[in-house]
Amino acid sequence: MDYEKYKAAVEAIKKKNAEHIKRYRKWLEGKKLTATTIKRHISNVEFYINEYLNYYDAQEAKAGCYCIDGYLGNFFIRKAMWSSCAQIKANGASIKKFYASMLEIGEIEEEDYRNLCDEIKEGMEEWIEKMRRHDEMLGEIDMFEDLLD
Repeated sequence: MDYEKYKAAVEAIKKKNAEHIKRYRKWLEGKKLTATTIKRHISNVEFYINEYLNYYDAQEAKAGCYCIDGYLGNFFIRKAMWSSCAQIKANGASIKKFYASMLEIGEIEEEDYRNLCDEIKEGMEEWIEKMRRHDEMLGEIDMFEDLLD
């Protein structure tokens, strides 16, 4: 796909994602969550569906049911400056809620949702460990740089 086609595809997907996010917000509001919690869930999901899913190739939100390992186990750790063990857990929860809302309206199949939930459950410990190793490595780099100053 050439760059112009890719850009056009991403813009179309982001437009569709805005509708998904609007419905997700209403779904979260229906769960009686606080405004702060809703804002956090929305932010987590927007980064996943608008940035990650479109980073390597233009992918619709429903494809995200099969991309979570690459996201929470790699991309999020390396690319999100705010990544942390707690943020990995929070993102997993936000993304599960988002796809639960997608399942309720028939945008994804039950099997897709189960796959996502299983992958989050099975991968969480490994992703947290990767985050810890990443933080340790950054700490070692900082110590080395301090020595050079």
